Amino acid sequence: MIPDPTEEIKSTRDRLGAELGFDLHKIIEDTRKRQSDSGREYVRLPSRKPQITKHCIEVVGQPLPDGGSTSATR
Repeated sequence: MIPDPTEEIKSTRDRLGAELGFDLHKIIEDTRKRQSDSGREYVRLPSRKPQITKHCIEVVGQPLPDGGSTSATR
């Protein structure tokens, strides 16, 4: 039988989770501390906020440009 290649990751996850009471905020704080203590350079990408475009917005009560209607305008 082939050993599970993710077994080490799973056991580390379980061990660290148990040490921090499976509290997500504590786990994130600990991860950030470990990253800063390591001396390595980590890249932080800017957050990806959804972009709202004109075609995503429907004005309730307004007829469609082609004269049609939607359930909101009926």
